[in-house]
Amino acid sequence: MTIAITDVVLRDAHQSLFATRLRLDDMLPIAAQLDDVGYGSLECWGGATFDACIRFLGEDPWVRLRELKKAMPKTPLQMLLRGQNLLGYRHYADDVVERFVERAVKNGMDVFRVFDAMNDPRNMKAALQAVRSHGAHAQGTLSYTTSPAHTLQTWLDLTEQLLETGVDSIAIKDMSGILTPVAAYELVSEIKKRYDVRLHLHCHATTGMAEMALLKAIEAGVDGV
Repeated sequence: MTIAITDVVLRDAHQSLFATRLRLDDMLPIAAQLDDVGYGSLECWGGATFDACIRFLGEDPWVRLRELKKAMPKTPLQMLLRGQNLLGYRHYADDVVERFVERAVKNGMDVFRVFDAMNDPRNMKAALQAVRSHGAHAQGTLSYTTSPAHTLQTWLDLTEQLLETGVDSIAIKDMSGILTPVAAYELVSEIKKRYDVRLHLHCHATTGMAEMALLKAIEAGVDGV
C-alpha cells in the first residue's frame, strides 16, 4: 500500500507557528529540494497566506503562486479554500467563486482542499464544481470536531453529500488536534467501507495525538496524510 504524503510546510506550518509570515524569498531556496521529494501534493497557498501577503508582507499572492509553480514543476501544488468565502471573511457570489478558481488554476494551482467552517455542503458546492470544471483536483473536506451533534453518522452523511456534489477525494481535517487514534480508525474504516473515494487525513499536533491518529488511519486504509 502506497500512502500519498501532502507536505504543508509552505502553508499550514508557518500559519500555525508564526502567523503566516514566511516570505517567498524564504521559500524559494528550498523549493528545488522539496520538488524532488516526490510528495503527492505540496500545500503552499490559500488559508491565511493571501491575506498575510497583502496585509503584512507587501507581497502579491499571485506572484507567489506563479513563482512556486515555476520552482516546483514536478509536484502538484495544493491550496486551502474556504468554500464560498474563498480566502476572505464573508461569502462571495457564485460568479466570483468561479472566476477566482479559474484564475488560481491558470496561475498554477492543482489541488483545492475546499472546506466550510460549519460543514455545510452548500457552502462548498460552487467552489468544488468550479474546480472540477477547470480540470483541477477537487477535495471536499470534513472539518472534524466533537459534540453531542457530531456522531459517526454526521460524517458519513456529509461524505455522501460531498460525493453527490462531485469531488475527486475527501479530506478529514483535524484542525484542532482532537481526533483520537481510536476515532481516526473508526472514521476512516467506515468511510472506506461504504464509499469508493480517495481519503486523506490532515492532523494538527496540538494535543500530541496526531502521530498515533495518522498511524491508525493508515492501518484503517487511508490513502493520504
